[in-house]
Amino acid sequence: MAKTDKAKIFFQHVMPKHLISRLMGKFAAARAGWFTQTFIRWFIRQYKIDMSEAIEESPQAYKTFNDFFTRRLKPELRPLKADDDELAHPVDGAVSQLGEIKDGRIFQAKGHDYSLQELLGGSEEDAKPFMNGDFATIYLAPKDYHRIHMPCDGVLKKMVYVPGDLYSVNPLTAANVPNLFARNERVVAIFDTEVGPMSMVLVGATIVASIGTVWSGTVTPPTGGRIQSWSYPASGPAAIHLKKGEEMGHFKLGSTVVLTFAKDAIEFDDDLEPRSTTRMGQVMAKIKAETKESDD
Repeated sequence: MAKTDKAKIFFQHVMPKHLISRLMGKFAAARAGWFTQTFIRWFIRQYKIDMSEAIEESPQAYKTFNDFFTRRLKPELRPLKADDDELAHPVDGAVSQLGEIKDGRIFQAKGHDYSLQELLGGSEEDAKPFMNGDFATIYLAPKDYHRIHMPCDGVLKKMVYVPGDLYSVNPLTAANVPNLFARNERVVAIFDTEVGPMSMVLVGATIVASIGTVWSGTVTPPTGGRIQSWSYPASGPAAIHLKKGEEMGHFKLGSTVVLTFAKDAIEFDDDLEPRSTTRMGQVMAKIKAETKESDD
């Protein structure tokens, strides 16, 4: 590893990650007038963001950095291309890793894997349906659209808030920080879907000011030192049904989404591999025929 990379990893270990992230969160939520506008314009230039994709193209339309960062895109630019027998990509980003969950472990990078059960908050019951299933880890870069959508129809079963560290999430930290995705603060959403059980794990990172969902608003912050969970009814007026392509959550400053599926439920698209670019609504995977038949 290069000396500069070693220095970056060392700094990740020693820096006050929560303090920096919460201070950034306060700035991102502040209406700081010309200073906010100057920072937004710098951010657009720095990360080469195509503002023509946004519903509000002018930086002046955004009163806070959070408003800008969670900007909505013109819907015609992210059409839902996945058919009834296909899953859609939930986010704009890039594939970090994908594949089989082997012996309850998820591959992170060469030389590193981590526990499925730990990722989901420590419950053996929650992890069991995904044993020997499949996973996909998708990284959202600063330039990306940061709203998260459903890859298929689903009914929310459970949400879990898991406290943790706030390491940066990128290829360098994935290759050098053990247990990264099961180590960072995260929000776990578990759904019953047309392909069986599915979890979507929204992983926090350094300067990620907030993680929210459409059914509960901001989940973190505030944060806590213990795992918290919420259960939801499967039917009735209080049940939370979300259709494929509907928004399910967001990052205010972005990170990573880890998806898990049951064994033999899906088959990832042939062209999908690490570093593949993803666009919300495009085809992520095929629903296996036996899965569809059992659901029918």
